[in-house]
Order: sequence, then C-alpha cells, then structure tokens
Amino acid sequence: MDKPTVVLGVSGGIAAYKACELLRRLTESDHDVHVVPTASALHFVGEATWAALSGRPVTTRVWESVHEVPHVRIGREADLVVVAPATADLLAKAAHGLADDLLTNTLLTARCPVVFAPAMHTEMWEHPATRENVATLRARGAVVIEPAVGRLTGADTGKGRLPDPGEIFATCRRALARGAAGMAPDLTGRHVVVSAGGTREPLDPVRFLGNRSSGRQGYALAATAAARGARVTLVAANTALPDPAGVTVITAGTARELREAVRTAAKDADAVVMAAAVADFRPAHYATGKIKKRDGQEPGPVALVRNPDILAELSAERARPGQVVVGFAAETDDVLAAGRAKLARKGCDLLVVNEVGEQRTFGSPDNEAVVLGADGSETHVPHGPKEALADTVWDLVVRTLPGAGV
Repeated sequence: MDKPTVVLGVSGGIAAYKACELLRRLTESDHDVHVVPTASALHFVGEATWAALSGRPVTTRVWESVHEVPHVRIGREADLVVVAPATADLLAKAAHGLADDLLTNTLLTARCPVVFAPAMHTEMWEHPATRENVATLRARGAVVIEPAVGRLTGADTGKGRLPDPGEIFATCRRALARGAAGMAPDLTGRHVVVSAGGTREPLDPVRFLGNRSSGRQGYALAATAAARGARVTLVAANTALPDPAGVTVITAGTARELREAVRTAAKDADAVVMAAAVADFRPAHYATGKIKKRDGQEPGPVALVRNPDILAELSAERARPGQVVVGFAAETDDVLAAGRAKLARKGCDLLVVNEVGEQRTFGSPDNEAVVLGADGSETHVPHGPKEALADTVWDLVVRTLPGAGV
C-alpha cells in the first residue's frame, strides 16, 4: 500500500521547534510528509532542517514550481493536513478562508481530515475572536486540539502551550484511521465525564488493596472525546500517565473519593463513562500504624466491606434527562454471559466487556472488547489500539444521546 501523505503545516510561533519531533514520529511510522512552513515559521526553524527531517524538498512559496500548481495540488493529494503550531493568526485565516500564502491555500483545497494544534499566549487563546474562530473550524469538521497548560514564552505560565508532540501524533493517527467522513466534531457542545485508573483501599499507612489497571483506556477515551469537540472531565485514580491536552483532570485515590468526584462532575454531563477499575471492597478497619510481622504468628484475617456501586448509582439516578451512562466489565470467565448479566444488573446504557488477565488488557496499549447495548445490540471491536475502542464507544454514545439522527 502507498504511504499516507501528510502535510505538516508550521506557522510562526516559538513552538515551531517542537514540530520537529512530530515530523520525526510521522516519518518513522512510514508516512510521506510534506512540510509547508509559513514565512514566519522559518524565522524559528530553517528550511534545511525541515528538508533533512522529511527527506524531501520544502515548499514555502506559491510562486515556486508554478507549472505544478502547488497551491492546489498539495492539498488535493493529502490524506491529512496537520498544523502545529497553529497560531492565533493562522486559526483566524483558516476560519475566514483567507489564502495569502501556500499553507492557507493548502487548507482551502484539502478534502481530507485537518488537525490544528494551537500554541499561543493564554490571553490570545481566551480572546473571544479566537474562541469564535476555533468554534467555526470545529463546526466545519476540523479537529482543533485544546492547548496544554504550562510554561509559555518567557516566565508566563497558563493555557496555550503546544500539546505534547506524542499527543498530536496520536490524534493524527486517529484522524487518518477514521478518514474525512469520520472526523466530524460530533461531541462539540457536549460535556463528558470519564473515569480512569484503579482505586486503592488503604489497609495501613503503607499497604493497600488495589488492581492492575493503568488507566490507559480511560485516558484514550478522554483524549478521543476532546478531539471530537467535547468538554472533558477526567477523574483519574492512581495513574502515572501525562494529562491529555485540553482535558480537565481530577485525581482520586479510593473508591469513595472517585465516587464523590464523578458524581459532582456528572451533574451537567451529557455522558459518563466509567472506565476506572473500582474496588468492590475495602478493609473494614484501617490500621493507623504499620501492621507488623511477628515471628511465629500468622497474620489475622482482613475483614472486608462493600464499596458503593458507582455505576449502578449513576444509572439509577441520572443527573439530567437523557444522560448516557457507560460501564466497563473486566471478566475472566464466561465473558459475554457475565457482561449481559452485569448490564442488566447495573442499568447502564452501554457496557464494554473485555477479558482480562496478567498479560491481557491491563497496562497494554491495545484492547479488544464487545460493547453491549441495553437495546440488545452487540458491537465487536477487534484487537487494536485502545484509541480505536474509544472511538467506537463514542460512536455508540453519540447515537444514544437525545436527538441522535434528528
């Protein structure tokens, strides 16, 4: 098969140097990358650098190779256009259809997925003009990744930092996999809550009851929802993963802490996805001092009590009409039968069922599952990246939301 053709647009911001890492990831994963920097971008990273990293000449001006009509050809031939960094000026031009250089001409002629990775000062990102331009681009089907929060130019800190190149690359990979028709911002205007990770129930100051969940699937759900335009709240329990760009992250430790955080966030949510591995039980008694090992004595039994059933509570007490609730079932035996029984017992709209074990699912970048619907449907998701499963879940959520298909 031919290599996917990616146009990497680079606009004139200090974060242009980070696009070199994105370019490296794209070329090393067998993409044919054509770099189109703006004139301002070349003040930060020179043409020779882009040419060396991409392995092909860099086109910067409309008037080069005019017989090949580059201002039309480049966009037409692309399977994906990604602009990183996308400055406030570039977003404004794209939103209003201006075409005063090769990159903006390419954006007008592209008929493929388009991804923007903004980078600018906080005041620029929060300005009403920029917000309206972003909303316009998303309404047209472009993916505008929310910028990260962190150190900006100089001593400034705030929202507006270029998302991590790895995060941008993951979004590009999902956009290519789904194609132009599948990248509509179908969650724009929606608030979704996702839980991730595994809760820990303390036994004493140094020990706890826990599980093997890494949080990767929940983080994939949060990142894909943000890429599809949603406002995302991620309740993370004991993970070691970087925060997804553009996602509000709330940390929790125990099942009861996670319950409180999720129920609070869900008050205005359109959908809640409980991907976290929540402990069913906790120790009945917490030892304020470390439980000592004593020679010649076996430890006493650990009494357990039930934790709240968060998924069942969310399903029974919807915070708003039409709220969609999605659960996860990690099973080891009779997976589908156990999943159907859990779906009926919990009362949720969708249940993602997968088989787990020491070498399966937990901590892996891949997953496979069957998504069971309260309407009796079954959606089989083959083994693949957890982002692919996440997109399938959101596809089903969108169909379940009030007004779907209207």
